[in-house]
Parts: sequence; structure tokens; C-alpha cells
Amino acid sequence: MIPVLICALVSLSVAQSSLNSLYPNLEHSRTIYVLENGPQLSVVADLSKVVSRRGGNATLPCKIHRDQSLPPNPKMRIKWTKLTSDYLKEVNVFVAMGYHKKSYGRFHGRVYLEGSSPMDASLVITEITLEDYGKYKCEIIDGLEDETVVVSLDLEGVVFPYFPRLGRYNLNFYNAERACQDQDAVVASFDQLYDAWRDGMDWCNAGWLNDGSVQYPIRKSREPCGGKNTRPGIRNYGLRDKDKNHYDVFCFTSYFKGRFYYLIHPSKLTYDEAVNACQQDGAQIAKVGQMFAAWKLLGYDRCDVGWLADGSVRSPISRPRRRCSHSGAAVSFYGFPDKKHKLYGVYCFKGQN
Repeated sequence: MIPVLICALVSLSVAQSSLNSLYPNLEHSRTIYVLENGPQLSVVADLSKVVSRRGGNATLPCKIHRDQSLPPNPKMRIKWTKLTSDYLKEVNVFVAMGYHKKSYGRFHGRVYLEGSSPMDASLVITEITLEDYGKYKCEIIDGLEDETVVVSLDLEGVVFPYFPRLGRYNLNFYNAERACQDQDAVVASFDQLYDAWRDGMDWCNAGWLNDGSVQYPIRKSREPCGGKNTRPGIRNYGLRDKDKNHYDVFCFTSYFKGRFYYLIHPSKLTYDEAVNACQQDGAQIAKVGQMFAAWKLLGYDRCDVGWLADGSVRSPISRPRRRCSHSGAAVSFYGFPDKKHKLYGVYCFKGQN
């Protein structure tokens, strides 16, 4: 059959040459490749998005459809990669070829193929972390054929705006990443911020997102926030210089394994006393992300203002009432007071291994 295919290609090339000679001003030309048979391999996913949570498991679907008349190919390769937020590079996750299997980097020991059938290339991810959120590509290489499908892993969680004790607009992108990590979170994606906006988030200060852009969500248009005549939505400053430009940051966190609680103590505490009090209770002073997760995902509600690890004082209100965030459910923020002030309680966190 190969000579027939070559003849077909030669005939098309000759025909193309004839056209070019007859029509010298023809601007566009193309070569048409004729295949006797159509594609013999395809890859599909029955879900384009899978939702899980931190600490949980998820199965990213990927099924192989292969011409049954073909003999088995022991060298067929299954490769899973994670796409980065800017799509410029991919991170290796898992590769399998026959009995040879390998997981990479922070995915090592946490991923494997579901393998419900020889044509099942679905990837199971265990002990999911915040960094696992994103898009994954399943690539099947079968001889000369190569097919892919992309599946998103979404996490149940909460987005919160953050700035440090230094004040607003003091974080370049890399400091913003560290700030979120210090608060048990990661820099949020645009999709996560958009979901938070749809859920009612309204915040006038611009913050970094994980793709290097700077944006902020507005529900009620007003003059200091893009103008009162503009439509509600996500205000976008575009991509910014990650080193030179300084903004706040939007962080994202999810469920945690542990206990978040307000420590009952006979007296108010300075910051250092608050840290020691949690340690004496077998815990650590809680982080901002842990308070937001407890408030949003677990419905934690307490009026008491308490110290957190970053030196801020806050209170999580799920049931607004008089003298207790009457304006709405929120994590109330009271600033970064002098750490020597003996005016507040403390929120603690006991993790579970």
C-alpha cells in the first residue's frame, strides 16, 4: 500500500506545480496529505473537571480508544503532566510504559494509574495538596500516533485578600507567594477569584494572582474602585513585573487536617504570651488561612478577637448579630496592633499527622 500513498502524494505535488505555473500570482498554496486509514487512536475524558479538597483523593479520567484490529503495543506510553499557570511549560507527574512506571517530584509516591482495564489511563492523586490544583494533560504515545486530553483538578476552598504588617501594596510577586505560604495558603488563580466574586466577594485593593496578573473583584461599583459608572466584575491590571511591582495578594486555602479553636484563657494576652499559651496547650498559634478555612468551610463562629501568627487580630463571624459583625458574615480584621498590647485572646491550631 505504501507505493499507492507515495503516488498519491506525487500526483498532488505535480498538480500543485501545474497550478503554480498556470497561476503565478496565486498567494496561498498547501500540500494535502492523504492517509488510507483514519486515526487508529483517540483519548477521551468523561469529565473535564474533577473537584476534591486538600488531604483528599481524586481520579483524573483518561480512557484510550484503540483500533481493536491492531496488535498489542507493549511500548505504548502513558504520560501525565501538569500545566503551569502561564502554559509555557509542563511539570512531569507520572509516566508508564508496560511494567515500567515512574512518578516525579512532589507527586512521588502519591500518584498511580487506576488501571480498571488495559485501556484505562486515569490518574489517581492521593493526599492532595493546595499546589495540586490546576490542569493536567494525559498524553498517549502509540507508535507514530500521539493523542492528548486535558482535565482540571479543582479544590473546595476559600479565597482571601492579604497584606502584611508593612501595609498595603508592599508585596512583589515572589514575596506574595511566600506570604500566602506563611498563612497556610497559595496564591489564588483567576478562576478561584472569579468563583469568589460570584459568591459575593467585593474587595477594592488590587492583588497578585498565580499567573502574574494583578486584579480585584468588585460587586458594588464605586468611585475609588474603578468608577461608579463601571460594571461590577473583576478589575484587571494585566500582567505586572514580578520583581518591581508591588501589590497585595489573593490567597487560596482549603480544608485542613486538625483542629482550629479559640483558646479559653483567664486573661488577655500579648502576642508572645499568645504564642506560648498555644504551645502549652500542645498547639501552635493559628494562621490566617486556617481561620478563613474554619470560617468558610466549617462554619466556625466566634466574636472574640484573637491573635494570629502574622501578628494580626481577627475574629471569624458566620452568624452576624448585634455587636458581632452585624454587616454580614466575614472574618473581621482589626489590624496589626502593637504586639505588647495585652488586649486580645488567641486562636490556636492542632494539626493531625
